[in-house]
Amino acid sequence: MRDAAHLGAKVRSLRRQRGLTQAHLAERLGISASYLNLIEHNRRSLSAPLLIKLADILDLDLKALSAENHARSVADLMEVFGDPIFDAHDVTNAEVHDLCAATPNAGRAVLTLYQAYRAAREAADTLAATLSDGDLSGFDSSHLPTEEVSELVQRHMNHFAELEEGAEAIWREARIDRDDLYAGLVRYLAELGVQVRVVRAAELQGAVRRYDEESKVLSLSEVLRRGSRNFQLAYQIGLLTMAGVLDRIAADRHLTSESSRALARVALANYFAAAVLMPYGPFLEAARSERYDIDLLGHRFRTSFEQTCHRLTTLRRPGAEGVPLHLVRVDIAGNISKRFSASGLRFARFSGACPRWNVFEAFTTPGLFRTQLSRMPDGATFFWVARTVNREGAGYHAPRSVLALAIGCEASRAKELVYADGVDLESREAVVPVGVTCRLCERMDCEQRAFPPLQHPLNVNANVRGVSFYAPVRGP
Repeated sequence: MRDAAHLGAKVRSLRRQRGLTQAHLAERLGISASYLNLIEHNRRSLSAPLLIKLADILDLDLKALSAENHARSVADLMEVFGDPIFDAHDVTNAEVHDLCAATPNAGRAVLTLYQAYRAAREAADTLAATLSDGDLSGFDSSHLPTEEVSELVQRHMNHFAELEEGAEAIWREARIDRDDLYAGLVRYLAELGVQVRVVRAAELQGAVRRYDEESKVLSLSEVLRRGSRNFQLAYQIGLLTMAGVLDRIAADRHLTSESSRALARVALANYFAAAVLMPYGPFLEAARSERYDIDLLGHRFRTSFEQTCHRLTTLRRPGAEGVPLHLVRVDIAGNISKRFSASGLRFARFSGACPRWNVFEAFTTPGLFRTQLSRMPDGATFFWVARTVNREGAGYHAPRSVLALAIGCEASRAKELVYADGVDLESREAVVPVGVTCRLCERMDCEQRAFPPLQHPLNVNANVRGVSFYAPVRGP
């Protein structure tokens, strides 16, 4: 009920931002001021016709009123108040919900302030660590571009209609033959005045792709396999033909630096490239018919495991949607380098993830699929698939890295995935209790707990040891 009732407060907040009185806005909506007052206090529902009128009058993107945005704001602020600096204030879940519902701008302001605090603290730590060497090259108090771009993707639910349309136009204009995609993309680039060369790895000095704007020569490394060469060709086509769209999306006000905007353009061009290699309609049809078999889809569209997983998360076209998925990529140290969620799963933004997620267990069985049925503290249940992916080098001496990638959905949609075959989705014994992060998880009996939870004070008994240092114990 609390999540469903946040619209009234948002309407009131938006009205005040525009400098409108209740009487003025009610008149423009064609309702009485008293009825608008009831809406703003969540005593009357906001009908669809009124919602459309409201969006028109206030020049409002309806996404700003979505329950998903409200829930994400609550989750972000819960993590903020999970920081030990707030321990003495005993902020409750209900108070955070009320803050986001009644004064959403104040909630966003708190989040912005906390981000600035974290940036300043990290900058101070960096400065302290480098002063002894006289090296200040790492000193940077700005927001991380990777975080800002991740949030941009999440706000768009990882679906960019203009880029999808542009990718479909390439197939029509270039008359591409699916069996010889490479030749078709090279021919299309030639029509744009770009020459493509495949060169020795040493010539590119560690790069796999380099485009010379003056000579209009695109050089690809010999180490790239066929699918990766196709991806790099499509990426370059995206930069050249979709520049206006890329710039417009990257002009988002939440991207606070040129580095963030530049990274956004790269991420969007990558999105475009994936849309070219895996056209929306055929890929969605294949995903459904093959029940999201990632390896099989990768063979059919000649894409890597990671590219295929990413593309599966973008199937959010209204009226032609795939299974809502979440995706996370981590390294062996536990750093999350990519994250997105359409399934409802929440990711921590300011602290580490739950070590019980099977994406971390994937490192113990390299190259093999690991499945997991997990339940969050709020009762939400998710089905996960995780596997390691290798980053190949350019030769024997080139560095190699191993990452783990996990993709999943709500348990209610798991039967649509081939990986759920043989899994008893109703079994209580099969469910693994997990959380978002230790500070927000109420499970006190977790043997992998690294920090005390926000909801419970630290109670140390020197004479008794529980399953973890923070687990409650009985005894004198």
